Amino acid sequence: MSKKAVQFGAGNIGRGFLGQLFFETGYETTFVDVVEETIKALNERHEYPLRIVGEEAYTLTIGNASALNSMNVPAVAQAIAEADFAATAVGVPILPRIAPTLAAGIAKRFENPDAAPLNFIVCENMIDAGPYLREEVRKHLDPKFHAALDEKVGFVEASIGRMVPIMTEKEKNEDILLVCVEPYCQLPVDAHGFKGPIPELKNMKPMDKFGAYVERKLFVHNMSHAVASYIGYLRGHEYIWQAIQDPVVRGIAEAALEETCAGMSAKHGLDLAALQEHARDLIHRYQNKALGDQVARISKDPIRKLGPKDRLIGSALMCLEQGIQPVHVAMGAAAALRFDYPDDPAAQRVQALIKEKGVEGVFREICHIEPDSPLAQLIIQQMEQLPLAK
Repeated sequence: MSKKAVQFGAGNIGRGFLGQLFFETGYETTFVDVVEETIKALNERHEYPLRIVGEEAYTLTIGNASALNSMNVPAVAQAIAEADFAATAVGVPILPRIAPTLAAGIAKRFENPDAAPLNFIVCENMIDAGPYLREEVRKHLDPKFHAALDEKVGFVEASIGRMVPIMTEKEKNEDILLVCVEPYCQLPVDAHGFKGPIPELKNMKPMDKFGAYVERKLFVHNMSHAVASYIGYLRGHEYIWQAIQDPVVRGIAEAALEETCAGMSAKHGLDLAALQEHARDLIHRYQNKALGDQVARISKDPIRKLGPKDRLIGSALMCLEQGIQPVHVAMGAAAALRFDYPDDPAAQRVQALIKEKGVEGVFREICHIEPDSPLAQLIIQQMEQLPLAK
């Protein structure tokens, strides 16, 4: 009897990451989505191409696939009732919209009190996404199933590190089901989020200190990506691979990584050498020309990225708490304050706020730090040192 998986979201992460892991572990995967063209194509072909882009591109065929429209609640509920494994990759705003369907499936499954536990890997860019989704489901679930929800349904948080390039028009026209991804294919998950035995899934890495790995994604990966992109923007680069090949940009990004890796090691007791190896791998991955990642895209929405708990201010504050001076992270934040891309409304709002209230207004209203705080003063100092276009 084949193993069955249900994947909510048949987009870049759903097909481009989780679908691959399910297929390579021997699951039949039912994708749940709303895009009728994708659903139709998956049901006609039961497979799709996955292109791994890097120094040498190659294409995998991901099979044993079918799809359901999320509006077909009875069919999706039946699939959940029969599944061995499930996952979401729909985007945080969509989670409340799929919660009633998850509740219907959980109710159907646990009409049989002896039904096996079911775990959902929650692949969403949100801290505490697992508890959040559990409570959204609870709102729509008959109270008689609440005990089963708490005892037999795991909502397991994951950290998604695989980068997905912007597909060209040529690639989009080549095949409606084609997804392009980078080679990196590791899936760290919260080991304590599972109910029952941890199911087998290729490349899934259950972690005991998962909170540390969530921070590693934000304060190491996302931070260095942002620093490289904001400095790269000031230096006149269009693509991240161009930026990271600029010795000035690369030097600042690498120095910022040294700062946050040291901070993460001190705060969480993580192995510093392993963190530094991860940092070197990130710099290597940013050089992948096939990703075609644009500096403007990575830099967009500086309001969010300058938030008090996000990649720049959050990681800098973490470093300061550990007695580390985040000079180069602060330089990345200073560059973010100079990001004036005309097609990004958030960037224009930051520039308007600076014009009206100075950088002090940004510190107070966006970063939530005081203008006379050590971090604010460090950012102001670095604004005077920013390397501009050659």
